[in-house]
Amino acid sequence: MKISPALEPFANRRLLLCVLTGFSSGLPLYILINLFAAWFREAGVDLKTIGLLTLIQLPYTWKFLWSPLCDRYTLSLGRRRTWMLLTQLGLLAILPVFGYFSPKDDLSIIVVLAVMVAFLSATQDIAIDAFRRELLHETEQGLGSVIHVNAYKLASLIPGSLSLILADFLPWSMVYPITALFMIPGILLSLLVKEPIYSANAPKTLRSAIVEPFRDFFQRQGLATALTILAFIFFYKLGDTMASALLTPFYLDLGFSKTEIGIVAKNAGLWSSIAGGILGSIWMVYIGINRALWVFGVLQALVILGFAWLATVAHSLASLAFVIAIESFGMGLGTAAFVAYVATTTNPAYAATQFALFTSFAATPRSLANALAGYFVEGGDISLFDTPLFHIPALGWTNFYFLCFALTLPGMLLLVKVAPWRGDKVQPA
Repeated sequence: MKISPALEPFANRRLLLCVLTGFSSGLPLYILINLFAAWFREAGVDLKTIGLLTLIQLPYTWKFLWSPLCDRYTLSLGRRRTWMLLTQLGLLAILPVFGYFSPKDDLSIIVVLAVMVAFLSATQDIAIDAFRRELLHETEQGLGSVIHVNAYKLASLIPGSLSLILADFLPWSMVYPITALFMIPGILLSLLVKEPIYSANAPKTLRSAIVEPFRDFFQRQGLATALTILAFIFFYKLGDTMASALLTPFYLDLGFSKTEIGIVAKNAGLWSSIAGGILGSIWMVYIGINRALWVFGVLQALVILGFAWLATVAHSLASLAFVIAIESFGMGLGTAAFVAYVATTTNPAYAATQFALFTSFAATPRSLANALAGYFVEGGDISLFDTPLFHIPALGWTNFYFLCFALTLPGMLLLVKVAPWRGDKVQPA
């Protein structure tokens, strides 16, 4: 009996595993983005410092430098599961420690620990992305990416909702250990699931693990096309990643409490993420990845304007819920199509290194633009060793989100080359 595309995720074990890979991959990043922002803002840290602290996410940008180690070396669990388990255990050990420090008094220690979390999380992403690429069949990459991305986004509900609510009633020394416990599902996945069949084809030497993935990509695509693809990967998510950099401080500055953000904002995002995942999976099956990049890309750009509108209206839980709902829906769709495109661009034989290279290019604008986000909102001088380099005028929240919208345009223009509208072979409806 043929299963409809809408029901396929519930009948395919491989696709169901993408729920756990997405959740485990997203949780540490959203702790660094959402929970850290609220923690620091509550402690009285200014927006410019909070924005600069996003530079602790640089390991996500540079993870391709050590990804060949994940392709080359392994232990008894297998090439992918070994690295997944080791990083997850490290995260479970470090995350509870944050609650015993103060953002005002222990900034240096917090930064060191946060960089360690980012490094472990980025390495987990290397292993999980390769695991998912090898696990899924070619025809499942788009649907699996939608499931993975939406589970990744749903992971934000832990640090961005549950943990914020707990922080109104419990000390941070209890909030962080409770949040860290949600790494356990990923640990169970690493222990219980079987290693994908491609995982046995490890490079014979470290040199081949470093050289061959890059040679394969540039030979398959050609130099000009390969560079265009890398530029597209860099720009496609630039606008919406910068728009989401300071969302929690944005809501707090608008007068919403942590509990309101946790209950109203994040739960509004939950249901729209689920709806976006179901609709996105169906759309991508029938219209193909190329057209999904166009349609979902337009939607993820338009929802940014909702933040600009929210900054101009009176304090309203309904307005907050509406903007968060359309943000989760639109940006989630864009991310799903983007990850599906990246997955199909990689060679399963070199999945860890190539996936890490592509996602590093995607993370670069997030790290750099997000670091400047606070300056765009509040204004200020960018200095190096106490020497002013240039001045950024204060835009305020509304104009900041107009800027983020404008930054979505370069990626959309590159779609003409990397994913032409008629370039997909789509299934008949």
